[in-house]
Amino acid sequence: MSEAATGIALFAAGSAVLAWLSRKPLRHPGSHGFYRFFAWEGILAVVVMNRGPWGEDPFSPHQIASWLLMLASISLALAGYGGLRAARGSGGRADGSLYDWEKTGALVTSGVFAHIRHPMYTALLLLAWGAFMQAPGWAGAAAATTTSVCLYLTARADERECLAWFGPAYTDYMRRTRMFVPLVL
Repeated sequence: MSEAATGIALFAAGSAVLAWLSRKPLRHPGSHGFYRFFAWEGILAVVVMNRGPWGEDPFSPHQIASWLLMLASISLALAGYGGLRAARGSGGRADGSLYDWEKTGALVTSGVFAHIRHPMYTALLLLAWGAFMQAPGWAGAAAATTTSVCLYLTARADERECLAWFGPAYTDYMRRTRMFVPLVL
């Protein structure tokens, strides 16, 4: 099988898995899960495009940057997941498009959430750009940029949902924290 055919097959198989995992949110256009699916597709595209050179030159500046971004991504995702999981309990949102670990009954404002509102989406941003840095190029830059836009749309949709669920408490939380990067964005 040619390199291009392998890439297409990997992307198709990955897309099928992502579509299955996102089957509920995809039925709710405009929900954060709907936009998140397209962000995941963008990350998949970058990973498939840049899969060849992974680890070929591990001490090159771009690969060191890549691994640092991806390690930061894993750390942030674990911290965010832990915060959401700890807050899950009775009274959580019953929205059918949410995964169980997203159905928090209380606004999470401690841990990593004390600094940024969307650590999970920030982790995905870091993952997308970390995968891009494995083999920087125009196509990968376009996919990572598109992923970033999709993650911004995901975060905005999530904020609309949180404002509807948590009300003024979430408005106050938005004033105290940044979306993705503490003290910056």
